[in-house]
Amino acid sequence: MLTENASATAEADIRALVENWRQAFLKRDLDTIMDNYTPDVVAFDAILKLQFKGVEAYREHWQACLDMCPGDLEFEIAELGVEAGDGIAFGHYLSRCGGSNDKGEVCASWMRATIALRRVGGRWKIAHEHFSAPFDPVSNKAMFDLVPE
Repeated sequence: MLTENASATAEADIRALVENWRQAFLKRDLDTIMDNYTPDVVAFDAILKLQFKGVEAYREHWQACLDMCPGDLEFEIAELGVEAGDGIAFGHYLSRCGGSNDKGEVCASWMRATIALRRVGGRWKIAHEHFSAPFDPVSNKAMFDLVPE
């Protein structure tokens, strides 16, 4: 169990990691994006594949995602919650992610995200990441038009 001060420090470090990761995405800085993950990361992204195992597989996916949006990128984070323990933590947030396609049209929507983190070499890194969109079970379609309340 962390002391209150250590817990606050861990939370601040994780919030800084999330912001660093977000800024790296907006700059298309793939090396910095990937530096925030553990080598054995397991990710469940909302597009293309069911899962990604390992940082190299996830790197390829991230590159494909960046290539899908040749124009300006968008990534907004809302309602970030963080809980940190001694060497392990989790967070959850809502994100609006996307960018402009080759016609200049913005393709972005709000999603849900969960991250699990581990301390590696004294630094927090994302060991698991999960993005998802709610779906309507009647139409079997994702509900990309939802916004945070």
